[in-house]
Amino acid sequence: MASKPHPPLMKKHSQSDLVSRLKTRKILGVGGEDDDGEVHRSKLSQMLGNDIKYQVREPVGLRVWILISAVAFTVMALMALVFPNQLYEVVFEEEINNPSISIRLYGGALLSLSLILWNGVYTQEKVIIQWTLLSEACYFSVQFLVTSVTLVEMGSLPNAAILLLLSRVLFLLVTLFYYYHLGRGRPKKI
Repeated sequence: MASKPHPPLMKKHSQSDLVSRLKTRKILGVGGEDDDGEVHRSKLSQMLGNDIKYQVREPVGLRVWILISAVAFTVMALMALVFPNQLYEVVFEEEINNPSISIRLYGGALLSLSLILWNGVYTQEKVIIQWTLLSEACYFSVQFLVTSVTLVEMGSLPNAAILLLLSRVLFLLVTLFYYYHLGRGRPKKI
């Protein structure tokens, strides 16, 4: 049996054909990254929940930073809940006169933030990681302001408090670095 030659392939040149093919590829989730370098998730993969295949490009060390933050927040929260007077005395180098309920409330708030950070360690969603970093940055900013005002009111500048302030500025800068590089602060390319 003789084989027939295949007909020549027809190329589609019309604008509507190109737009139709582009829409089909987008729906199927093939062929692409956008200007930010993120892979498009197709409607099918969103419905099926195949998130691991479409991971966000993370800056180097992001997960380690979130893990360190989660551990640090948890340890500080437990210290504030269990040993509130000792925590105050270490930072401000004077004994506390008022009840320790305010420091325990601070510990409860820190414990809540640590739960958010622990969730950020395990998630794959870019938005959740961004909100985790943003909440951490807000905490460091507020703690820096509150500690500064407290030191001005006290009229003293203990070494431990200076170290606390400097560490909060450093932690804020690292957190904002990761937040920026995760894509929130980057302008879109045209």
